[in-house]
Amino acid sequence: MLLVLSKEHKEHLAFLTQVESSVVSEFGRIAMGFLRKGTNPKIYEGAARKLNVSSETIQHGVEGLTYLLTESSKLMISEIDFQDTVLILGFPEELNVLLLQLYLDNRKEIRSILSELAPKLPSYHSLEWRLDVQLASRSLRQQIKPAVTLKLHLEQNGSQTTKILQTDPATLLHLIQQLEQALGEMKTNHCRRIVRNIK
Repeated sequence: MLLVLSKEHKEHLAFLTQVESSVVSEFGRIAMGFLRKGTNPKIYEGAARKLNVSSETIQHGVEGLTYLLTESSKLMISEIDFQDTVLILGFPEELNVLLLQLYLDNRKEIRSILSELAPKLPSYHSLEWRLDVQLASRSLRQQIKPAVTLKLHLEQNGSQTTKILQTDPATLLHLIQQLEQALGEMKTNHCRRIVRNIK
């Protein structure tokens, strides 16, 4: 699977062809620092003075490289696909090899950083349910009014929370049908491909 880059990203990465391979390696180190600790304008200014270019150009080059590495790591692009992606950019062979090595050396760390940044959503722990049926009231002697009460236990970061939901059987049946439809859709080839790329 090839990574498709926008025209803007290609322009940002084009700066890498104008510098030596040692500078590209330094950009890779700065890009990893950017992922770990965030942006640091002083580093951009220092590199800009050394290379006699604007700090904005340096920043765009590092951000373009960061985007290339993070998207490739996120999609778990193979070596061959990464080489093809970089080959489309028209870089010299030496730069292609350097970028591939940078990707291979850092992809596991990038994936771990990205997984830490992902939001931690509550997960299912257990479910209790009860069916209540009101058979009559003072005003209506013969009425049947069923209600399903659900007590949903969720777990997040080691702590448990409880949510209580109440619905009528018709709405519950509709909810079940929608969830079954979603599960059925997850078994399609298209969804499997997407899930594989997310992991």
